[in-house]
Amino acid sequence: MNKLLYEVKLQSTFIWAGLGFVSFLFLLAMIALPVDLDKRQVGYRGTGMIVSVNATEKEADRENHVAPEVLYELFPEDDEGDKAGDIYENVQVLGHLSDARFNRLMAAITEWVAPEQGCAYCHGEDGDFASEAYYPKIVARKMIQMTMNVNENWSDHVGQVGVTCFTCHRGNNVPEESWFVEPVPLSDKPIGVGWSGGSQNSPGDNVALATLPNDHFRAFLLEDNQISAQNLDDSLPIKNAQYGTIKSAEWTYGLMIHMSEGLGVNCVFCHNSRAFGAWDESPPQRVTAWHGIRMARELNVDYMESLTAVFPEHRLGPTGDVAKANCATCHNGINKPLYGAPMAKDYPSLLKAGALGSWE
Repeated sequence: MNKLLYEVKLQSTFIWAGLGFVSFLFLLAMIALPVDLDKRQVGYRGTGMIVSVNATEKEADRENHVAPEVLYELFPEDDEGDKAGDIYENVQVLGHLSDARFNRLMAAITEWVAPEQGCAYCHGEDGDFASEAYYPKIVARKMIQMTMNVNENWSDHVGQVGVTCFTCHRGNNVPEESWFVEPVPLSDKPIGVGWSGGSQNSPGDNVALATLPNDHFRAFLLEDNQISAQNLDDSLPIKNAQYGTIKSAEWTYGLMIHMSEGLGVNCVFCHNSRAFGAWDESPPQRVTAWHGIRMARELNVDYMESLTAVFPEHRLGPTGDVAKANCATCHNGINKPLYGAPMAKDYPSLLKAGALGSWE
């Protein structure tokens, strides 16, 4: 009996010693990691509304968010001369531009979207630039219209910096960050437990592996569901309320997790930590985000979804839909895409459909 107790105590000693050694190594690694926290007050004093960023990691990642050089030397911004629509065939969107402006923009789009394939990515190798045989050309035409729409009508979100194709593509044919409608698995829960027919207990990358519904993009960035985590009106029974349900709360948390990761910020960047639902006590960034959600929804519905029949099958998602935009598509982990580089001012051709406009 004494020998057994001795062996048990000896094994416990080894276990605790091992755990202690592992903890020591973990602490040593943490001390060795370069951590330089950059703390910034974003809300009212005394509310704990501080955004903390690892400045070392941020600086190391800065090279991934550098705006491309402006193509001034290749094609000067000359609006004189014949229009592109009078010179080239089948110019449906940019025909109002001068030849110089048109070719300068085409060269820029090539560098932004297809730097390796060149013009052939949209127009093919046969040199027939008027042809509609290649689907990337049709998609590119729609994306140019989408970019113009963002710069012209969504300044409440993009401000005066605007966007270009590079904002999302970063030299890739397809933006690295996008989303598809995921198949909804059959629930193994009985009716009335959780919410059946959804993916409540299917952790996914788009919700930081949390056990939240992974179809929150569909709910808010494709459909117009109410974003809310609680019912603020006590007079409304939950079953009749448009918000405050468990489903809307879980969808909302999923979207908020994505926005936090997509912008590289924490919750207090947009919300007052004392009262998350209070608009009058929230920072102005919350209003900007409000417009951003609605902008993404409009772009997905009016531009991306309309291209469903254009894309080949291998470019569609598991449910047959096209890739769509979310916050990370433009932001790529920082709160201002490309650190706020003024993209659109150097390409006035993308400011407004059918006119050059101004950017002052």
